[in-house]
Amino acid sequence: MSTSALLSRGSGARLLRLCGARRAGEGTPSVGGGDAPRRRIIDMSYSAHFMDYTGTAIPGAMKKLVVTELSPRFREAVALQTVAVPTPGNEELLVRNRFVGINASDINYSAGRYDPTVKPPFDAGFEGIGEVIGLGLRASSEYTIGDTVAYFRNGAFAEYTVVPAKESIRVPLVKPEFLTLLVSGATAYIALKRLGDLTKGETVLVTAAAGGTGQFAVQFAKQAGCHVIGTCSSNEKAGFLKSIGCDRPINYKMENLGEVLRKEYPKGIDVVYESVGGNTLELAVNCLAQKGRLIVIGFISGYQSASGIPAFKGATLPVKLLQKSASMRGFFLPHFLSDYGAALAKMMQMMAKGQLVSEVDCGDLEEEGRFSGLESVFRAVDYMYAGKNLGKVVVELAPAALSNSKL
Repeated sequence: MSTSALLSRGSGARLLRLCGARRAGEGTPSVGGGDAPRRRIIDMSYSAHFMDYTGTAIPGAMKKLVVTELSPRFREAVALQTVAVPTPGNEELLVRNRFVGINASDINYSAGRYDPTVKPPFDAGFEGIGEVIGLGLRASSEYTIGDTVAYFRNGAFAEYTVVPAKESIRVPLVKPEFLTLLVSGATAYIALKRLGDLTKGETVLVTAAAGGTGQFAVQFAKQAGCHVIGTCSSNEKAGFLKSIGCDRPINYKMENLGEVLRKEYPKGIDVVYESVGGNTLELAVNCLAQKGRLIVIGFISGYQSASGIPAFKGATLPVKLLQKSASMRGFFLPHFLSDYGAALAKMMQMMAKGQLVSEVDCGDLEEEGRFSGLESVFRAVDYMYAGKNLGKVVVELAPAALSNSKL
C-alpha cells in the first residue's frame, strides 16, 4: 500500500502526521494530562504498526486476568495482574475492550480441562468487543483506527487485547448484543442445524432456556416450526421465554420437570438441547421419543467439581445413544469451525431485521451493582453459576460515557 493511500485513511492519516512530526524533532505529541504514565510511540518509521495515541490516550500499563493455578474454583485459579499494553504485530489489531462475555466454560479453561499440555500462567477469557486503536501494516489493508470489532479467542479478560486481523469480526456498533453471537448464538445455530435436523412439527426441549445459549436455541427451534419447551428457574424467566416464542416454559422450581414431560408429552421429545447435566440429562435421555436426538453442549452443573462432570446413572443411557455418541465424536467441532463465519453473518442479518432477540445481563439488579470493570468478572462468574442470569452475562470494561452501548 502506498504512503498516499495510507494518508487518506481518516484517523490513520492523523497518526502518520504525528509520526512524521516526531521524526522531524518536533517533540512527542501530548496524550492527555495528569500524572498517569503514557506510552511513547515505539516504531517511529511507521513501517510496522500504527497506534492511535491521541484519540485514545493509550496508557503504559493495563489490567488483565491470568490463570495462575489450575482449579475449577475461578477465584482461586485467576489473578488480576498489571502488565504492559501489548503492541500489535504486522497482521494484528490492538483492541480496546468495551465488553467481555462470561461463559460456563471459563471455569473449564481455568481448570486446564481443554488442553492438559498448557500450564499456568495463561490468559483468561474467550470473547470481547471494542475499538481498534492500533494495528500492523498488513492489517491496515482491511482495518483502520476506530473500527469496531468483536472476536473469539483466548485472552479476552483484559483492558486491551491483540487479535489477529483474520480472526476479527467487523460489527456496526460496540453493543454487547453482537458479543452474544460469538459463542452462545453460534453454538445454538450450528448445533441445531448440523445435529438437530429439525423438522416442522417436532417437539424440542431446551434446558437452561433463558441463559446465554438457550435463548438462541429456543428461537431457532421455533423458527423451524417446532413446538418448543424450555426449562428455567423463575417466573420472570418463564415470561421472557414466552416472549421469544417458547410454547411451554417450565419453571422447575415450581413444577416437577419429569412429571410435566411424562404427562404432557407421552410420545416423547424429538430433540433435546441440553447444557445442564446430572439429573436433567437423565430426564432428557429418558424422555426421548423414538429416533429422538440428544444434543449435549455442556454439563454446567458439574463444572465446579473436581472432575468437571456431574454424577450420572450410566445404566439409564440406552445403548443406541452410546453408539450414536461414539459416531459423533470429532464431528461437531470441525463443522463448527467451517460453519462459523456463515452462522455469524446469518445471525447478524437476522438481528438487523429484528428476527432475533439477544438478551444481555450486565448485573444491573445485583446488590453490588452493574458488572463494570475487569474486577467484576469474578462476581459475574459467580452470578452465572448461581443461575441468576437472564440472557448472556456480560461485563462492561469501559465507562458508560465512552461506550456506544444502548444498554
